[in-house]
Amino acid sequence: MYRFFDRIARLFAQLGGLVLSALILLTCLSIAGRLLNGLLHSDWFSTTLPSISESLLAVGIGPINGDFELVEAGMAFAIFAFLPLCQLRGAHAAVDIFTSRLPPRSDRLLSAVIDTLFAAVLLLIAWQLFEGTLSKRNSGQTTFILGFPLWWAYALSLTGAVVAAALSVFVAATRIAECVTGRQILPAELGAEH
Repeated sequence: MYRFFDRIARLFAQLGGLVLSALILLTCLSIAGRLLNGLLHSDWFSTTLPSISESLLAVGIGPINGDFELVEAGMAFAIFAFLPLCQLRGAHAAVDIFTSRLPPRSDRLLSAVIDTLFAAVLLLIAWQLFEGTLSKRNSGQTTFILGFPLWWAYALSLTGAVVAAALSVFVAATRIAECVTGRQILPAELGAEH
């Protein structure tokens, strides 16, 4: 079962990475377009090279319309896309000043409690995103500049949240089994790399 969830978590992390890379490229292009647009509108450019300035502006050089709407929607998806792998690997940031000295049994119990609470929170988040998706779809709200339905962004985030919630329930159940049996089932938690 771990391998199944590991494949799904990796797939979502790769999708999140692709979306994040596209958002970085979009942001860079929009900033470059905004700077170039300002340069083409400058007094020097419009008086020295008016034909070049006008032709480049006619092509549409400038910021990408709706870039912030796309970044907002894409970032929400990317965050939820990375969450399953982070949960499966136990790679959330942790301060283990006190827990590093706990005996293994107490550490397993603490991990089971924390992962169970985390699963409950992710289930709640997924449920609220589902409700939000339905609400935005029923209201017909759209983004201001691009005019795409807001529920699309909610639905994209919901897919990652559902996968993260299902995976966190698996992790919590496995941590409870580890606590009961006294043996390690999941790979050791990696913790956040510093």
